[in-house]
Amino acid sequence: MNESYKAQFAQDAQTRLNTQATRFGLRVAAGLSEQSDALPEGVSERLRFAREQALLKARSARTAQVQTAPKTEVLSAGPALVLGQGSTPRWQKLSTLFPLLLLVLGMWLIQQSHWYEQILAAAELDTGLLSDKLPPAAYSDPGFKEYLSDEQE
Repeated sequence: MNESYKAQFAQDAQTRLNTQATRFGLRVAAGLSEQSDALPEGVSERLRFAREQALLKARSARTAQVQTAPKTEVLSAGPALVLGQGSTPRWQKLSTLFPLLLLVLGMWLIQQSHWYEQILAAAELDTGLLSDKLPPAAYSDPGFKEYLSDEQE
């Protein structure tokens, strides 16, 4: 039903476009016909010849288009491929899961790397605190900030 609606919509749009092009052509032709009486004889003859040539080209283009227009066919696998009832080998079906498996593996490795970096950073901080000459309780002392500023000066 959805496909037929799309096809009908596309056909209606094409019909409207053709109608608009035809109306524009008729308006241009009417405007040119009104002004053609005031043209000199030589110009009128050249325009008549050009018009005949354009009509011949348009006719030949239409017939060529009709003769060479390919017939389009829509082929679909249907539900057989989705449900696994087609003739696709099992290894080919399973190989479609390979990119997903690589993605999950990559995400897991990134997470492990991130955790490892966090553990290293925490270990470095702990090592710095424990190897310092100050006890860890000194870092929570309010006067410690003043001690550090006096030591830097």
